[in-house]
Amino acid sequence: MRVHTPSPRGVSTIARMFIRARDRMFFLEHLSLLLGAGMDVIQILDGAQKDVRSWGMRRLIANIKSDVNSGVSLWRAFENTKAMPEHVISLVRIGEQSGRLSANLDVIVLQQEKEHEFRSRIRSAMMYPVFVMVLAVVVGIGIAWFILPRLSDVFAELDVDLPLVTRILIRIGAFFSEYGSVAIPIALGVIGLLVVMLFVSRPTRFIGQWMLMQLPGVKGLIQQVELSRFGYLLGTLLDAGLPIVEALESVAQSTTVASYRRLYRYLGNTVNEGQSLRVSFESYRHAASLIPHSIQQLIVAGEQSGKLPQTLLKIGKTFESKTETTTKNLAVILEPILLVIVWVGVVLVALAVVLPVYSLIGNLQT
Repeated sequence: MRVHTPSPRGVSTIARMFIRARDRMFFLEHLSLLLGAGMDVIQILDGAQKDVRSWGMRRLIANIKSDVNSGVSLWRAFENTKAMPEHVISLVRIGEQSGRLSANLDVIVLQQEKEHEFRSRIRSAMMYPVFVMVLAVVVGIGIAWFILPRLSDVFAELDVDLPLVTRILIRIGAFFSEYGSVAIPIALGVIGLLVVMLFVSRPTRFIGQWMLMQLPGVKGLIQQVELSRFGYLLGTLLDAGLPIVEALESVAQSTTVASYRRLYRYLGNTVNEGQSLRVSFESYRHAASLIPHSIQQLIVAGEQSGKLPQTLLKIGKTFESKTETTTKNLAVILEPILLVIVWVGVVLVALAVVLPVYSLIGNLQT
């Protein structure tokens, strides 16, 4: 078992805050490419330190270079920074011990590119509906705050029986006319707080993830992205020589979905206790809702045949193509639904304005 030793050269918490995933990926890609070309590690670190713009990343590279100059191995220098993921440290350690450091760094770079791609697909699928909904809310607030109060004053002076939708509109307009400067900031603050709690804050975002998993189209996309990540990452890590327990923990750290993280860690714990993946899947209560039985059977067959990495990579590739199709289809499905929601709002406001006018014209004709 590897012993973790603290180092006084560890990158400070403030410096780690300025290290972006993109900068870390550039550094590892730079290191992999130049090591493969036969360059010395110190020369590579000197060049990388000059190329990166992030202050935190420059500090990290400086600490790694200082450790390597002192005779520390590269994987230990990575560990001492306390700013590198555990699976990156493990792959660098295995690469140094086996003489495949450049190849393992290639695996790390590909893994990080895939991880960025997985996140981008979910963001791109949700960007359009979120944009439309935000735009609809902004327009709705503008109408309620600036237009409805004036319309409510006009309708209040009309000597006609107002339909229900118009009376509701008048009350909403009167409310915003009197309390809008207080109610709208409070409402926006509450909405922002809910968004942070449901989708940003680590202790509570599992609630938002559970809500998303109840939506048919979104649930399928999240499951496909997770299966693609699981198959590709676990397959590449195992193929690079990482033990399965460490590989499962690395996959657990890479996912943001709490239900899948719990599953991966459960698999790692049970495998570490000597159980097979088949027994682990059977003993986990909700395994079938996260990983379908057919995929479980493929994984078990790969484990029994000794071809688990290849099987996992095939699963990752299959679900990667499915994710592309689902992302495109989800945008096509959500577009008419959003348009209908906006259309209903426009029609209600139009009816509330037009119906009293027709009633007034009828009274004048009689």
